[in-house]
Amino acid sequence: MKEILIIIVLLIIWSIWGYFSSKVEQAEYSVIKKYKDYEIRNYPSHIVAQTTVDGSYEKAMSTGFRIIAGYIFGGNTKRESISMTAPVKEEKPTTERISMTAPVTLDVGGTSRVISFVMPKKYSLETLPKPNDSRVQLVNIPTKKMAVLRFSWFRNSNRIDKMKKKLLSALYRDKIEMIGKSSYAGYNAPWTPPWMTRNEVMIEIN
Repeated sequence: MKEILIIIVLLIIWSIWGYFSSKVEQAEYSVIKKYKDYEIRNYPSHIVAQTTVDGSYEKAMSTGFRIIAGYIFGGNTKRESISMTAPVKEEKPTTERISMTAPVTLDVGGTSRVISFVMPKKYSLETLPKPNDSRVQLVNIPTKKMAVLRFSWFRNSNRIDKMKKKLLSALYRDKIEMIGKSSYAGYNAPWTPPWMTRNEVMIEIN
């Protein structure tokens, strides 16, 4: 009985920690329409710090996170700390083939992945400090309309691919035209309790 009580207390403490550690500025968007499996969002123009790395999803996220974290934690010309934001995104730098006759077909060849952090909205490209690391690029992302499927719990590469295929199937079913590649967005730190995580897969649409 005592052991069960200790486990419950630890889970509560972990949940509280996960809640407050996720309280960061998030990318702005407006919901245009909600469907059964996903929703359509409009994302206004925003700036990201991004880097391109090789490897599996897990390896790329770990390596890319460290590179960009170095920039926002002072690795820049002003030695300025930039606030953490959410989400952290992962996507392929090359175009994926999305077939309207085979809705779950993805061409995911190659090992390169782009990892990006959304920059706080108070900054512009002119006011952001320049990265010391040449692997970090500051990029303005134009306004986009995205189809987004949200899920929680675990976020390994197999589950993310499964959710991307689920979203593709739903868009095919609803005859929505896809014009971009799929990507993954994670909103929580790695130590967040899995039942509290917010994960999303998204595809740009017409």
